[in-house]
Amino acid sequence: MSDPRTGFRRDRIVAGIHVVVDGPSDAPPLLLVHGSGATAASWSPTIPALAASRRVLAIDLPGCGRSASAPPYDVPAQADRVAALLDELGVTAPWVVGHSSGGYVATELAVRRPDLVGSLVLLSTGPAPDAMLPEAAAVRVLMGRPLGPLLWPLRTTGMLRRGIRSVTAHPVVVPDGFLADVRRTRYRAFRRIMDGYAAYLAERPLPDRLSAAGAAPLVVFGDADPRWDPASARRYEAVPGARVEYLAGWGTWPCSRTPAASAG
Repeated sequence: MSDPRTGFRRDRIVAGIHVVVDGPSDAPPLLLVHGSGATAASWSPTIPALAASRRVLAIDLPGCGRSASAPPYDVPAQADRVAALLDELGVTAPWVVGHSSGGYVATELAVRRPDLVGSLVLLSTGPAPDAMLPEAAAVRVLMGRPLGPLLWPLRTTGMLRRGIRSVTAHPVVVPDGFLADVRRTRYRAFRRIMDGYAAYLAERPLPDRLSAAGAAPLVVFGDADPRWDPASARRYEAVPGARVEYLAGWGTWPCSRTPAASAG
């Protein structure tokens, strides 16, 4: 549907990936990569403000939301598929914003295809496995084995809202469209994606990967993050040129605000 403020907004499937495009076609491009268990719709609260000055592309990673299932789901394979999407769309050097584990895909994109990353922003992206804080018991049961596959189809919107709010540390509005898209993701794909993220982070901490690639990100953390130790964001300061900023009183899901806009 056309939006007079931004020029256009539309949904497309490109290279098997669902992408929401908004903002003026001649504006600087901005790619938004969602985190674990989320979809492009998780960025809904921020897109209108961002699209006022940028061409925004928010994607469902393969296996998530409206994107096709496309194993394997290891992080390098995910990054390659995102690169194929950008190549097909003719997008070069966008700002790339990765939220939570979406930051791993964004980082690997910068490693493998630095020509496709103009600037890198990591939102609530844990730097190493030991930075993760204990999860709520209900979340562990729903996401883990053996009960996860049985409970996954039984998730209600109420359960999903409570799960999201457990990591926000502040009141947020959870868009209905986001919940609908989250329910499209199948447990088997979700579990494989999560296993891929865990393997990627265990293999090498993110600050080491970024330093080796010469990528200097803006790192944004909520200082009340209940998922990742907020102090762990300081580890990114070891990356030459990196900048670390905190959002006072915010948790793991700053996408309900517009922190990316402060990046430029």
